[in-house]
Amino acid sequence: MKKFNFRKVLDGLTAASPVGSSGGGSGSGAGGSVHPGGTAGAAGTPREEIQETLTSDYFQICKTVRHGFPYLPTALAFDPVQKILAIGTRTGAIRILGRPGVDCYCQHESGAAVLQLQFLINEGALVSACADDALHLWNLRQKRPAILHSLKFNRERITYCHLPFQSKWLYVGTERGNTHIVNIESFILSGYVIMWNKAIELSTKTHPGPVVHLSDSPRDEGKLLIGYENGTIVFWDLRSKRADLRAYYDEAIHSVAWHHEGKQFMCSHSDGSLTLWNLKSPNRPFQTTIPHGKVQRDGKKPESCKPILKVEYKTCKNSEPFVVFSGGLSYDKPCRRPSLTIMHGKAITVLEMDHPIVDFLTLCETPYPNEFQEPYAVVVLLEKDLIVVDLTQTNFPIFENPYPIDIHESPVTCTEYFADCPPDLIPVLYSVGAKHKKQGYSNKEWPISGGAWNLGAQTYPEIIITGHADGSVKFWDASAITLQMLYKLKTSKVFEKQKVGEGKATAEIVEEDPFAVQMMYWCPESRIFCVAGVSAYVIVYRFSKHEVNTEIASLEVRLQCEVEDIITPEPETNPPFPDASSQLPSIKSLSGSTNTVACEGTMKDSIPCLSVKARPVRMPPGYQADLVIQLVWVDGEPPQQITSLAVNSAYGLVAFGNCNGLAVVDFMQKTVLLSMGTLDLYGSSDPYQRQPRSPRKSRQFAAGLTELSDSPVSLELERCKSPTSDHVNGHCTSPTSQSCSSGKRLSSADVSRANRRGPGRPPFRKAQSAACMEISLPVTTEENRENSFSRSRSSSVSSIDRDSKEAITALYFMESFARKNDSAVSSCLWVGTGLGMVIILSLNLPASDDLRQSEPVMVSPSGTVLTLKGAVLTFACLDCMGTLTHQPYEVWRDPHSADDGDKTRKRKLVMHSPSSSQDMGDHQFAVICSEKQAKVFSLPSQTCLYVHNITETSFLLRADVVTLCNSVCLACFCANGHIMTLSLPSLRPLLDINYLPVTDMRIARTFCFTNEGQALYLSSPTEIQRLTYSQEMCDNLQDMLGDLFTPVETPEAQNRGFLKGLFGGSGQAFDREELFGEATAGKASRSLAQHIPGSGGIEGVRGAAGGVIGDLTRARIALDERGQKLGELDERTASMMASAEAFSKHAHEVMLKYKDKKWYQF
Repeated sequence: MKKFNFRKVLDGLTAASPVGSSGGGSGSGAGGSVHPGGTAGAAGTPREEIQETLTSDYFQICKTVRHGFPYLPTALAFDPVQKILAIGTRTGAIRILGRPGVDCYCQHESGAAVLQLQFLINEGALVSACADDALHLWNLRQKRPAILHSLKFNRERITYCHLPFQSKWLYVGTERGNTHIVNIESFILSGYVIMWNKAIELSTKTHPGPVVHLSDSPRDEGKLLIGYENGTIVFWDLRSKRADLRAYYDEAIHSVAWHHEGKQFMCSHSDGSLTLWNLKSPNRPFQTTIPHGKVQRDGKKPESCKPILKVEYKTCKNSEPFVVFSGGLSYDKPCRRPSLTIMHGKAITVLEMDHPIVDFLTLCETPYPNEFQEPYAVVVLLEKDLIVVDLTQTNFPIFENPYPIDIHESPVTCTEYFADCPPDLIPVLYSVGAKHKKQGYSNKEWPISGGAWNLGAQTYPEIIITGHADGSVKFWDASAITLQMLYKLKTSKVFEKQKVGEGKATAEIVEEDPFAVQMMYWCPESRIFCVAGVSAYVIVYRFSKHEVNTEIASLEVRLQCEVEDIITPEPETNPPFPDASSQLPSIKSLSGSTNTVACEGTMKDSIPCLSVKARPVRMPPGYQADLVIQLVWVDGEPPQQITSLAVNSAYGLVAFGNCNGLAVVDFMQKTVLLSMGTLDLYGSSDPYQRQPRSPRKSRQFAAGLTELSDSPVSLELERCKSPTSDHVNGHCTSPTSQSCSSGKRLSSADVSRANRRGPGRPPFRKAQSAACMEISLPVTTEENRENSFSRSRSSSVSSIDRDSKEAITALYFMESFARKNDSAVSSCLWVGTGLGMVIILSLNLPASDDLRQSEPVMVSPSGTVLTLKGAVLTFACLDCMGTLTHQPYEVWRDPHSADDGDKTRKRKLVMHSPSSSQDMGDHQFAVICSEKQAKVFSLPSQTCLYVHNITETSFLLRADVVTLCNSVCLACFCANGHIMTLSLPSLRPLLDINYLPVTDMRIARTFCFTNEGQALYLSSPTEIQRLTYSQEMCDNLQDMLGDLFTPVETPEAQNRGFLKGLFGGSGQAFDREELFGEATAGKASRSLAQHIPGSGGIEGVRGAAGGVIGDLTRARIALDERGQKLGELDERTASMMASAEAFSKHAHEVMLKYKDKKWYQF
């Protein structure tokens, strides 16, 4: 014990040396951490008491599950026996879906687009064909599928694949028009090839084009139908290796579908026509229709339509066949939406879709192609949706989709993740959300019902919240690695709708998505929810189970950056603006406020960006708007977007900040308590001693969400610059990180481009969502970013003089020691800025709850200022035992409860949590993390106990203090892709893995950590990727994942009857092994394709060993081995029988030869 503590003291004295892989830079150790009255020495007593339990053995990173709609889908496949669905994408991903909870994601290493998918029906395997001309065989008999074999074509491009039911030979068509055959078991190419010049007639002078269709005849498996793009159809006899018949059509073929009897087939063409062919008369189609073509009066052929990209022809025993196709609409209606047409008898139904159709499949009762198909549903894969149509009802309703594929219904702009939240929240949110469900769905069960899933060992509730570009907020139940939507809140409903044509005359600061959610803050215990929108507003919501009809309270705040006279914080004075030479065009000067003044003339002043509804509004059960706070325009300058947000239900306060300053609002009394520029918060404690100066004369220069290319400073100038809430939030708000240290002036062209907007024109182009942002991570020079920091913390303050704006980047309410000489904790608001400064504000709340509604709350600077390197990201507080103390909160009560007749019912407050922290002791630990370093201070002495320089060459995008295994740690995500965890309070590195390259701003904006070792980010505009950094969860993950393969008996084929068996072809007698095997067909050319063994063999069996599938896999292997031995025994027995028969025959012949001879004749 003593040895461990002694080592910890040494760690503290050496200021927790930085992580090796993050670069050096211990130069800002103790020396850089000194602040007024604080020293970076060892505080022996408290440090001796803390026994940390977390070690590096507790941490490991792995992806857990991916939710949402597969991004950029390209292919679709269905196993009719296992009832699982596979979707391939343009990025090389495959998503396999079964019953709710069964959702598997796998990725081709090459990243090549998936062209086609084929299930080995009821075999637990899947074949994928990719755009890099490779075939892959996936093993689905394990919870995480792996590739068993790959086959890479070198000289030909794959265009189409077909795998007959219960066959091990895969037909592969190519761009050259050739057809190859692959053995699925060994993934080796057969020597049997159908060359295009053999398939077509010798007299044909042109190449038939790529193979667009392959299928064996339902009547005879020895016959293969080959469709070529130019309209040629060949019916190939595999045994005799020649074409039985050829058919020609003058329009390109897109797809072919068989009638189950194998006598007819249907083709879809590029002119919107469907042709029906009979094998007995292949000279011309016996039926040609253009379903959506207008019939000409003079009897001419109907006019051409758009191509029919796919057709399916499915028969029913007791009704007319179904013909289902996509496309084929008339050209004369260009605005018509993509559609799926269902023809049943004489009835034609057109189902219009919201997005283009990628592919569709008709689900049938039987897997056998030569039986009545009996279709019951159509799965339609759209570019951004997946729907299933019920064919058993005449109005063709769709099934209610149980998958969370509507995450991207509106682009996701921000996310929050809460693990181990109060257990009553999920049923409560579901109960209010269920009332808004749509009607009109099919009453049948969801047909994709394969696989198996159980709850697993993880039992704590989890909730994910997503904010969207249209102002909606969705609450999701994320427990046990599933995702189900609980409740949807539309924040835009508190505002008036903008009338068409008024866009330029309003005060909006964004041209699109003015209601986009930018930040969210949720207190699960008190159920207070707060949203900050892109149009510079904050909405406070309270939760109620009762519907109300009431007016929405609103406040207007004037936040203004005051520099010329920092002694008098009067909001009416003119705001200063830095000289244009020191600002990049991607920075705009933002403003904001407390008093409302009438707006006259063209100059916008004291008006908010949006109009709150003034009439009483009906609010359904759920989250109801309690207060709307809006920043207003100041002297023609728009309000700056909000960069930090915090709410506390026990205090009844909401605080938010931006580039100009901080506002604190009492949402109980609906009053503004504080509206102050950042510089004024320091009072006399400002460490920079900024000089007052006159405002800039020209106010016309402003730029907002401009492209990176607009910047006069090249990207090469930036190396380790942090976006500090500027680029990460889609706009520039942290001026220190953008101050042009090189002193480069703007060119006249740049200034004129900026001035072109005019004084009243909104400086924003669009509220960018996390989903739509391209990679624009800033890459500033080390000199630029570091100098703006280091010079400002040394003798020079030139960079501060050039740019006086200091964004508020972090806010935190807590019970803390505000000053050095405090003997007891008090209510405080901790404020972090973009310059790495931490300011503590004291909150003077009324002594009793009875006075809370009437007595004013006082907010005043405490005089305490702490410093860090880089913009402050997060705060946390530990008690004297090192336990995380939660913020004070009010226990939830329904504000509109029927039994709450008198409004004087007392609030139930929890000031210290957990209860073991009731006695806070004489000190506590404050944990502060910036984008460059983390520090732990002892309070009230304000001594810096530990400092850890996290990175010198990059910057943190997200940092959260989280609980894990009944302990606490600091989790960090760095822009260079590193995920790190540090122990608390000693800041020892526990984990540092280069795991997730930030290839897109979407990752930077949406990454967040939560308790119990979990995290998430938006991996694509439509998908949420969850991951864990907990070793325990990695170990248990196998039990939590669903099984894709379950043992199911393959249905028996129907009895075909004597006559059908006699005259219906000889499909069962066809031996593919004899025809395609090496003994008959020989070996294929080695240069044609290369076999690549996969990693899913033995590893797959080991991976599945934990569950029933493992046992089944081992049993199957044992059965295969036993079957092989029995086969060998059978062959030996047959050989012995044959030799015995030969011996018997020979003996009989000898006997007959000598039967009639006498002994003397021998």
